Amino acid sequence: MNAQSNGIRYPWAEPPEPGGLRELAPGVHWLRLPLPMVLNHVNCYVLDDGDGWTVVDPGMDTPKARDLVQAALDGPLAGKPVRRVLITHYHPDHIGLAGWFQARGAELVTTRTSWLLARMLVLDRQERPAPETLAYYRQAGMDPDLLARRAQERPFNFADCVHPLPLGFTRIVEGDVIRIGGRDWDVRMGDGHAPEHATLWSRSDDLVLGGDQLLPSISANLGVYSTEIEADPLAEWLQSCARFSEIAEARHLVLPGHKLPFTGLPLRLRQMIENHEGALNRLRAHLETPRVACDCFAPLFKRQIDETTYGLALVEAMAHLNHLWHKGEVTRVLRDDGVWEWSLA
Repeated sequence: MNAQSNGIRYPWAEPPEPGGLRELAPGVHWLRLPLPMVLNHVNCYVLDDGDGWTVVDPGMDTPKARDLVQAALDGPLAGKPVRRVLITHYHPDHIGLAGWFQARGAELVTTRTSWLLARMLVLDRQERPAPETLAYYRQAGMDPDLLARRAQERPFNFADCVHPLPLGFTRIVEGDVIRIGGRDWDVRMGDGHAPEHATLWSRSDDLVLGGDQLLPSISANLGVYSTEIEADPLAEWLQSCARFSEIAEARHLVLPGHKLPFTGLPLRLRQMIENHEGALNRLRAHLETPRVACDCFAPLFKRQIDETTYGLALVEAMAHLNHLWHKGEVTRVLRDDGVWEWSLA
């Protein structure tokens, strides 16, 4: 029985068992892998190329995930090698095991931006947060006690959960057509959650490999980081949703990076746009009184933010503030304590 919510349909109400494969269409298999975080899973897809397999977004490099992948390789995927691993975007929960497959002879296929960022980050090990990161947290208004603790803690390191990436990859760009799993796929790029995020649209049937650009029931994180503190990822995200709306059809079966495969993509794209427009309206009302970024969690997220989600909330709050700032709707003033204070223009 299909689960249904507001016109979004889920042909499979439950994911496959951990490490188990489920065939979604001829030659297209779904593998669910665990993540050590609040969002506790990522969807990996395995496509049959006849003489081998193409693996899409093979999760983080953790012992548990690697064991499950190895069990699949020894079990239902046995008899043919993994010849390619395709990465939709560079985030560690999607590219983590790519280098592990490369070391076993697979070709890496991704965008140049994803490869360069992943290659850079996997080589960038830090025992303490960079001064620029701490300054950014301070400017955003992070609680002083939390900031003091973060300054003494080892930060998240990309290399902690991403296998070393050998030199070399095959680039895909907007407008490419790539043959995978007996199908020709059009490559379409999105932005906002990650730069040059690849999505693939089958010419042979209704399948779309959506990564984190096309998710059904959760919102992809849109963050501003200390590497580019004046970025406007929300504008890029909204523009991407508008572009995808021009080609999305209700028949499309989206295979997302998280949660369940779904149909109803035109409605979902409208929802994603409207969700952020609603958040911006609540933020505008909130900024009738001057605020710092970390005072804006309540109107943006409408739920309690704890320390496990504080960092993601901070970077997304900054993304929404920067968006209004670039549009000229808000102003910001750097206070004597080094914190940006935002208010309606």
